[in-house]
Amino acid sequence: MVTSRQNYTPWGIVDWMRTIIIGGVAGGMSAATRLRRLDEQRDILVFERGSYVSFANCGLPYHVGGVIKERSSLLLQTPESLAARFALDVRVRHEVVAIDPSGKSVLVRDVEGGTEYRVSYDTLVLAGGSSAQVGPTAGVIPSHTLRSVDDVDHVLDVLNHLNAQPRVTVIGAGYIGLEAVENLLARGANVTLIQRGAQVLSPLDPEMAVPVAEALRGAGVSVRLGVTVTDARLGVVVLSDGSEILTDLVIEASGVHPETTLAKAAGLTLGPTGGIAVDDHQRTTDEWIFAVGDGVEKIDAVDGGAVLVTMAGLANRHGRTVADVIAGVEDTASIQAFGTGIVGVLGLTVATVGWSEKRLRKAGRAHMVIHTHPSSHASYYPGAEQMALKLLVDPADDRILGAQIVGRDGVDKRIDIIATAMAGGITASGLSRLELAYAPQYGSAKDPINLAGYVADNIRTGSTRTIQWHQLDTALEAGATLIDVRSPAEFAAGSIPGALNIPLDTLRERHSELSTGPIVVHCQVGQRGHTAARLLTQLGHDTTNLDGGYLTWTAGTTSTTSDAMKEAA
Repeated sequence: MVTSRQNYTPWGIVDWMRTIIIGGVAGGMSAATRLRRLDEQRDILVFERGSYVSFANCGLPYHVGGVIKERSSLLLQTPESLAARFALDVRVRHEVVAIDPSGKSVLVRDVEGGTEYRVSYDTLVLAGGSSAQVGPTAGVIPSHTLRSVDDVDHVLDVLNHLNAQPRVTVIGAGYIGLEAVENLLARGANVTLIQRGAQVLSPLDPEMAVPVAEALRGAGVSVRLGVTVTDARLGVVVLSDGSEILTDLVIEASGVHPETTLAKAAGLTLGPTGGIAVDDHQRTTDEWIFAVGDGVEKIDAVDGGAVLVTMAGLANRHGRTVADVIAGVEDTASIQAFGTGIVGVLGLTVATVGWSEKRLRKAGRAHMVIHTHPSSHASYYPGAEQMALKLLVDPADDRILGAQIVGRDGVDKRIDIIATAMAGGITASGLSRLELAYAPQYGSAKDPINLAGYVADNIRTGSTRTIQWHQLDTALEAGATLIDVRSPAEFAAGSIPGALNIPLDTLRERHSELSTGPIVVHCQVGQRGHTAARLLTQLGHDTTNLDGGYLTWTAGTTSTTSDAMKEAA
């Protein structure tokens, strides 16, 4: 434990240990409150340059939409409540402008009063988070981010002075951008969504993003992909393709950057991602300075490399780790980051964990892909909703590398199961052996998680071979025959060009009609295709199943042929 020493402050000489925390919200306040629970005697100071030190930043868009009606509900703790319960000295509107590592002190500026003073520390925790900037619309059109309570106040002030159908442009189709869109629609706004990339929600693979874009357009959102905002004039946003959007308000949600100004000036090392480099105890390159939150590099759980993950859960847990280390209660190592995330948009739930196929392909890492389209609960029980589930697997050791799920019900618990399996080292095939709670209104006897595990096990053991939607054209050009084993009615409702319809129940009798060359079979979602592939393989045919069936192929080809998403593949 750090030894005590005298600290010279504006209030006189203090003879006890002091920890200073720069920044509040998730990481900073977790560190502060956990440290107090471990050490009642320590002097703990929190400096926050904003007006609020503890607020529900993930709830901000929902206050704009009126889902969270009371602004006070967003304010979790105040300096007064933190002083009363935890004896914390919390100073809002106080900005740390410089760190002196050799002298172990910080220079603090009173934002409102303008005065500056220096405070010494024994240990220092950086929890400055990340920052975002408004672009070329600033100063021309009311333009705001959605990262603080002050931001929400400004946005609501603008909206309350506009007509009943304000024209709002949202820049960025990530989590915050989509939440902003949904809540602006709830207020009656006409919304245009601008995304630099070729798809919404860039963490998703293209075929998984299609339902989200379709839901947005179905709700009346003008979705503009592959463009950026280059200029603005009063009431007009100008895009990189030369088009113009009539706009009363701009919400900037195009991304954040690690807040590292203080760290760089103090000589602390930044990592390859641009975030503050820390060890597995959140210690920076200065042994007395720790760092947590969005501005800090995490250790990627898939490959052990450095990664930026801006998730409140990780910030909370890493803040707790820092408190444990400072208090000396145990040798606590930080957890690695799987990047588990979830967002709701217009009735859809979208969730991810681990790596996407895009990222795996870019890294040149071998992987196996599994698509399924299970029901949220037993299909015979009213209200069952179909979801799209994608699992990424290491073919060498059956390790789960990532997953994506899009649906209307049951998505949250399935992604949490997969995230838990990844953390616990359960393999993809091992998902088939999980004993999960079952009643018809909650799941199926073969839960969607179990089904994904069965597919993974079939591929692992070689009982079936699969081909991906984006590989089908190459296989057909090489001479493969495509067999659609769905019913004639399903085939008539929509089919893959060039496919021959032989329903599964007649395939055994008609297999002699097939050529001796390679065959690709498919159904609607993949399950009947697997049965057909097993049948034909045992009858001597070289057979591969189209993974995820017609539904996945349709989503995939939509993502690559649509003008709006033509660059996504």
